[in-house]
Amino acid sequence: MKIVLLAFVLVLLSTAVFVRFVRPVEASGTIYIRADGSVEGTTDISTVDNVTYTFTDNIFNQSIVVERDNIVVDGAGYTLQGTGNGTGITLPGRSNMTIKNMNIRAFYFGIYLSGSSGNNVSGSNMTNNSYGIALSYFSSSNNSITRNNLGNNGKVGIYIFGSFNTLSGNNITNSSCGIEFYYSSNNMVNGNSITASHYWGVWLSDSLNNSISGNSITNSQYGIYLSYSSNNSVYHNNFIGNTYQVGGTIETSSSNVWDDGAGKGNYWSDYEERYPDAEEIDGSGIWNIPYVIDENNKDNYPIIPEFPTWTSILPMLIVLTIALAICKRRLFKNSIPTKVSG
Repeated sequence: MKIVLLAFVLVLLSTAVFVRFVRPVEASGTIYIRADGSVEGTTDISTVDNVTYTFTDNIFNQSIVVERDNIVVDGAGYTLQGTGNGTGITLPGRSNMTIKNMNIRAFYFGIYLSGSSGNNVSGSNMTNNSYGIALSYFSSSNNSITRNNLGNNGKVGIYIFGSFNTLSGNNITNSSCGIEFYYSSNNMVNGNSITASHYWGVWLSDSLNNSISGNSITNSQYGIYLSYSSNNSVYHNNFIGNTYQVGGTIETSSSNVWDDGAGKGNYWSDYEERYPDAEEIDGSGIWNIPYVIDENNKDNYPIIPEFPTWTSILPMLIVLTIALAICKRRLFKNSIPTKVSG
């Protein structure tokens, strides 16, 4: 009986040890940048003026809540890393804040702006979250999201709900949706690279009067998808290699504008396949047949891609050849040993 009891105790102990090592790591706490300028919950964020708050090391398994306006949070290249849940940085009702130069990984929301306006998120990497950046609650407006890398965020790279903001120069890859707008108007989306979205490069749902221009939207299932969304301007974009360049049906997609109002629309990589008899209009770089999406939507001025011609390449080759010859001659001259007298 004692042997059986001892064996039972050993089994319990081994099970307890096993559970201890396989149990998911829970968040160890929350860091606060308080309204009075103080920092609670870490020694890895420093400030000397209560205006600029700088990471001094990587921060693991903690979230940050900002309660102070008019400040800069500088990651200084360090990483804020979670365990797949929670929010990396929360901005509740904040204004005139800058978040920059940091890596945010493995949270449900990398950065979450709730009722926050006039803020800037730039030069940061949000990867392996469910949502890279989310702006919500109908008043997170006039924020700038610029020059960030958002990769492998499972659900959405940048999510905008009921807000108007500027999104420019971001690189968004390998998410279910690159940029999603829901009940959002008057956003400016310019100069972003959105690639390899599993479903939608850009998805507009119940969203009006947004400007989407100069973006490269590639290798996604849908380049852009419009659902109950109208009066949006979509121009100067490159739609390349998407399974469907544009999604949405006549029932769910109202009329939108597909050019800049000055005679230039978008580049569509499947244009020549769809319109093999199209021709360029008088050297304008514009095809003569509109790119038809549905009966309410068409690009009247589809763009022909611009490739360098021999007349532009040849002068560059000549200049490069001359420069190389001069450089080679100088190197040869400098390599000749100087005669030493005496």
